[in-house]
Amino acid sequence: MPDKGKVERPFRYIREDFFLARSFRNLDDLNQQLRHWLDTVANPRVHATTRRVVNEAFAEERPTLRSPVGPYRAVLKLERRVSHEGMVSVGGNAYSVPDTARRRVLEVHSLVDEIRILEDGVIIASHIPLEGRGHTRVDPAHRRAAARASRGGADTPVVMSRAGDQVARRSLDFYDAVGRALAVQGNA
Repeated sequence: MPDKGKVERPFRYIREDFFLARSFRNLDDLNQQLRHWLDTVANPRVHATTRRVVNEAFAEERPTLRSPVGPYRAVLKLERRVSHEGMVSVGGNAYSVPDTARRRVLEVHSLVDEIRILEDGVIIASHIPLEGRGHTRVDPAHRRAAARASRGGADTPVVMSRAGDQVARRSLDFYDAVGRALAVQGNA
């Protein structure tokens, strides 16, 4: 396997030989200039290490190259603790977990187009990733068992709220009395 230097050296070559002292009007202009540079400078040159012309070496290797069988599906595997609200955090966003989940720590597979939550190797939840940070995605099906038990019907919508979102209704007289009591305590 090639070392890090060999893998990164072509990028340094492109950065220093192509990008240095160039300007581009837009992406199409950049691509056009890059294609010209590849055809006239980079690929017809004799490679310093192999002592072969780059175009010729690639032409020899091309028949042995295989095309990919499908799109590359990169997966970031994580472990996440389930919150008391039945959520796991991925990329700064919260995603619901079914109320039936037994474990407090679950495996999460983060793909470009899907968040999969697994328990004992079995997918128990799947979500479309949220953009940005600080957002929440709750699948109503994850909360139905609790809704049926507490409200007696599967059709009743589940409302998720954070602690402190609901405040008891009191008259202004109550708050006036609290303010007077605090003022007396402050003067004592």
